[in-house]
Amino acid sequence: MLIDSHCHLEYEGLVDDQQAALERARAAGVGGFLNISTRQSEWGRVVTTAERESDVWASVGIHPHEADGHADLGREILLAATDNARVIGIGETGLDYYYDKSDRQVQQALFRMHIGVARETGLPLIIHTRDAEEDTAAILKDEMEQGAFPALIHCFTASAEFARIVLDLGLTISLSGIVTFKNARDLQEIAAKLPGERMLVETDSPFLAPIPHRGKPCEPAFVRDTAAFVATLRGETLDELAERTTENFHALFRKSL
Repeated sequence: MLIDSHCHLEYEGLVDDQQAALERARAAGVGGFLNISTRQSEWGRVVTTAERESDVWASVGIHPHEADGHADLGREILLAATDNARVIGIGETGLDYYYDKSDRQVQQALFRMHIGVARETGLPLIIHTRDAEEDTAAILKDEMEQGAFPALIHCFTASAEFARIVLDLGLTISLSGIVTFKNARDLQEIAAKLPGERMLVETDSPFLAPIPHRGKPCEPAFVRDTAAFVATLRGETLDELAERTTENFHALFRKSL
């Protein structure tokens, strides 16, 4: 059994075909789905889907692209949203300096607020970082010194040095379909060497469909293709990688058990 540790089931491209997409994934051997929110207005929908589907869980958080629109979001609001049996993670949150859709200082403040709630609740933090390795690492190091918290870097595309830093801080790394792309040689080298107990797989659907599905809307079933590719990189069988990443998911997202 595989788990898609990061998908957006409420996004255009999936929400209109949500039930069928879930059934296709289950038929492909996917036995769990973490439905990720990116803005407060999505929280109710991701929770509703998780309450309806026994193998779907939800996260609550604010994506860095949405930071400006949530600059006044209080920690009490985020904390209260975690008080649901189906909410097992916080995020996605983090820093995105590639698009700069929100002020960087606001992104950083919200990132730290999410970290504080993760520390208080023990729920894992789901981190998005793009073109922001230095500041992401600095904030993580600073916050870890104030008290440890569980976290992962989702859709990892950063450098080997950044991978070393976050692994040293105790984080997990999640691999998306990007690892299958022909121009992702550096990422493939990182994936081949990741500690087995600190690795997850995801789709980030409806984005980033892996080979051989490039050009199509991504869906959770495609996590099998990413997992099979990573297993080959590592000299493992798909079953071995599926078992390990599923164990890793439940070890990190303890509320899923």
